[in-house]
Amino acid sequence: MEVYGEGKPLLLLHGNGGSINAFSQTIPYFSKKYKVIAVDSRAHGKTIDSKDSLSFEMMADDFSALLDKMHIDSAYVIGWSDGGIDALVLAMRHPKKVIKLASTGANLTPDSTALTPPTWNDMVNQYNRDKNKPRTTAKEKNDWKIFMLDYDQPNIPFSALKAIKCPSLIICGDHDVIPIEHTVKIYQAIDRAYLWVVPNSGHPTLQQHRDDFNKLVDEFFEKPYHKF
Repeated sequence: MEVYGEGKPLLLLHGNGGSINAFSQTIPYFSKKYKVIAVDSRAHGKTIDSKDSLSFEMMADDFSALLDKMHIDSAYVIGWSDGGIDALVLAMRHPKKVIKLASTGANLTPDSTALTPPTWNDMVNQYNRDKNKPRTTAKEKNDWKIFMLDYDQPNIPFSALKAIKCPSLIICGDHDVIPIEHTVKIYQAIDRAYLWVVPNSGHPTLQQHRDDFNKLVDEFFEKPYHKF
């Protein structure tokens, strides 16, 4: 965990196989007026996890416990990719902990409706190619656990998103590995949500369109939610 700046707490949640470094273009902007809390998720970055199992629910509970440890009642949240899923699950399981969330590139199921068919086919091919390979080192075991997280999970019904009570900004790129149609369904399932499909963007919206992303998410955090 790394903390930057002072002000209202803002939790940053990275994607699969990533680390705090994913937010190198996000932290400098938000740390000017937020207390930015950047976290290496369970089994990622510098966070060592020796358990066999890994789930988004575990990670969401980790983040809730971290806020408790820091004596923070609630925080703003930005999540990208798996971190976007984490943001949604955190708001579902611990609704009082999330003031507002921005989730970019999240999916709710591990299949070709929630990931583009080429992306999902690549994952299936990787699973079939590597499932029987011996994994002897801690890194090999951890890398496979992280891969299997996205191969088997998440498994969240759209109806379950009704549990999210905070204003939510649901984001994807127009050329994301998450189909726009899937992102739209996530947006539609949350009571108090906005949708932003970032033009000319792939999966890393927060990096490819850093200035627009930072400005628009900041404005979403600052302004009261307005239902159109």
